[in-house]
Amino acid sequence: MPSPLAPSRPLGARPHRRELSAAIGLTFLAAAGLFAPSMLPSPAQAQTPDRIVAVGGVITEVLYALGLQDRIIGVDTTSQFPPEALRDKASVGYVRALSAEGVLSLKPSLVIALEGAGPPGAVSLLNEAGLRLASIPEDNSPDGVVTKIQAIGAVAGAAEPAARLAQQTKLRFDELQTLRSGLPAKKRVLFVLSLQNGRVLVGGRNSSADAIIQMAGGVNAATAVEGFKPLNDEAIIAAAPDVILMMRNSSSHNASPEEVFAMPTFSQTPAAAKMALVRMDGLYLLGFGPRTPAAARDLMAALYPEAAIPPLKTAAAP
Repeated sequence: MPSPLAPSRPLGARPHRRELSAAIGLTFLAAAGLFAPSMLPSPAQAQTPDRIVAVGGVITEVLYALGLQDRIIGVDTTSQFPPEALRDKASVGYVRALSAEGVLSLKPSLVIALEGAGPPGAVSLLNEAGLRLASIPEDNSPDGVVTKIQAIGAVAGAAEPAARLAQQTKLRFDELQTLRSGLPAKKRVLFVLSLQNGRVLVGGRNSSADAIIQMAGGVNAATAVEGFKPLNDEAIIAAAPDVILMMRNSSSHNASPEEVFAMPTFSQTPAAAKMALVRMDGLYLLGFGPRTPAAARDLMAALYPEAAIPPLKTAAAP
């Protein structure tokens, strides 16, 4: 019985190298539990799908990096890089608040979504409609990012270019590790997601903020909580952050360093003494895709200006 991964071809014809590569990649990823067998392509679908809906900023970023942008017909609102994605493609809503009707109206041949995309009712409707869905795990470790790129490329029919991009990304992570090993005493970093209504929402242990802080050679000052949780003034003062880290692409994060450190919450922290506030683009900082080694390097340079962190030598690799 022929493998369901094998694309249709004339009887007796030899498989193309790309087809074999994609089939092997999909088999490996399915065995590794990256997506369910029901998400694997049928023989008629195994060729590169020509109508893709990307749900998750990193999904869109990887597809563009693989040169598949012309096959993308819809994206979610977190797909902010490259900027033309949201400008040129139809929107299907927020990654966790998808419009099933919007997705169906685009008649996609493949929907690639980050694990946790929803709501569940919308995903059920898409499944019932018989759409091919691929769920990509959100693993924020260096190995997880590399595997994520491979998984996206495999389901999109671009296993070979994805393997090259994954290898380039791994080399950049390796270089980043070398830079990390030469850092001075590690600084304590507090990631602040929002300051609304007098509540300080921070990134604790096992959060995406925790992952990028560690990649940049810092110590997460909010390990007293898990995930993204509010932290009161006393806990923030006790956390003693050397640096406050925030995203800059949110209207709630426009306060100047003077305004931030005038707040009682932060005025008594070591960060206040040096007005140490770092802001970075949210998707660049927390997207965990091909740009993540560069983002971690840029954060490292901001955390340790005295170390004169050099650019990644592999950053300009093709």
